[in-house]
Amino acid sequence: MDASLGEVVLAVCLGLGLAAAAGLRIFVPPFVLSAASLLGLVKLAPGLGWMGSWPALLAFGVALGAEISAYFVPWLDNLLDALGAPLAVLAGVVLLAAPLESVSPLTRWTLAVLVGGAAAGGVHIGAALLRKASSLATGGLANWVVATGEAVMAFSLAVLAVVLPLLAVACVLLALALARRLARPARG
Repeated sequence: MDASLGEVVLAVCLGLGLAAAAGLRIFVPPFVLSAASLLGLVKLAPGLGWMGSWPALLAFGVALGAEISAYFVPWLDNLLDALGAPLAVLAGVVLLAAPLESVSPLTRWTLAVLVGGAAAGGVHIGAALLRKASSLATGGLANWVVATGEAVMAFSLAVLAVVLPLLAVACVLLALALARRLARPARG
């Protein structure tokens, strides 16, 4: 359990990138994390090693296919946004905790709840608001564009989190700053 500060920071960045990606698509980051673990790219925390198994990869893959497909159904996508919020937060918690294999359980789960859950929940709310705006503006006809963009961003961010965790966190912070700026009302 003796890890350098640099290793812990990289693990937190990896988990934060995965948690943020879970806000876009819940099952993309667990699928990517599972594959990365099977490839030996990521070590998983005690008690979460099951995520790096072939049965888990298969289960995440099936869930991922169903989730991505469902988001292309105009009325179902908005329902999934509403129902998926708590699941995204839960996924964010687990995804931040999973790579923190070299810290104490108290530190792991405290960081996971405070940072991972908040990142996933915040991104999920932003994506849901974007989908709602798309639904209102186009009657749901353009929601497939939003769904495609979210899926591509979720995969890209999850893979980036595994390969270049610091860059993934920089992308998350940049996206949050941009979203905050766009959300501000225009001042005349």
